[in-house]
Amino acid sequence: MTDRKIPKRIFPRAKEDAAVAKTATPTPQTVAASYKLAFQDEEFLLRDELRPVRFQLELMKVEMALDEAKIGSTFVMYGSARIPERDKAEALLAAATTDGQRLIAERLLAKSKYYDEARKLAQISSEYPTDPDGTRQLVVCSGGGPSIMEAANRGAADVGRESIGLNIVLPFEQTPNPYVTPTLSFHFHYFALRKMHFLMRARAVAAFPGGFGTFDELFELLTLIQTGKMAQLPIFLFGREFWERVVNFDALVEEGVISERDLNLFRFVETAEEAWEKLEQYYKTYERTHLHR
Repeated sequence: MTDRKIPKRIFPRAKEDAAVAKTATPTPQTVAASYKLAFQDEEFLLRDELRPVRFQLELMKVEMALDEAKIGSTFVMYGSARIPERDKAEALLAAATTDGQRLIAERLLAKSKYYDEARKLAQISSEYPTDPDGTRQLVVCSGGGPSIMEAANRGAADVGRESIGLNIVLPFEQTPNPYVTPTLSFHFHYFALRKMHFLMRARAVAAFPGGFGTFDELFELLTLIQTGKMAQLPIFLFGREFWERVVNFDALVEEGVISERDLNLFRFVETAEEAWEKLEQYYKTYERTHLHR
């Protein structure tokens, strides 16, 4: 036996049996839905009873792909799908025909600077050194859509680096922005699983001005840290004026529904350079000021 190899496996791979199954001779039995292999039966997989299995598949597919791509950690960037880059914002203002449209267009134009800041921050983060074993850290991760999300992926592309896009099925089409690395472009059915993947590898988060989606992602993150369900990490809110206008954080403290120390979970910043400087300072002192769970 010393000169013979022990086989690694004795059962055929699933893809091999799947290929054989497709060659079955058509008969009333073989064409019936019940005869399909379970993992090839789309109608079966989409049944309500299979929701737990779909949860697992949606979690595992992305996790395995990111492991294979040697993504060690991410810099997650949240933000509005409606804040365009400056030239497009100027075009919106020029096309406005009512006072209401002009007011909104003017506000979007004022916030278009955050497109540039997101792009710049992504450029800086994407050039973070790769580990000796090839594992990549602080890889840019966005929701994969337009506007601020596009700016994040675009910044990574500017410096020739890969970036992640976590898109979601919506009633209206949301095509991934063209700057997401194709092999790291993922499509989710469940918001819950998408948000898990935003945070499982996150080691820093930047939240730019945004609406319901940005609020949902940001406040869930703050809740997880506040309640001790995940370790603290650098969280940057870009645009103090915006955030303090739309959320009265001090009033939450005064009303007794959060504690004053909860305001230390995030930092207001205005520029990419400021955020990166704070991130570097955070991790310089991390081992001395934080406990690993």
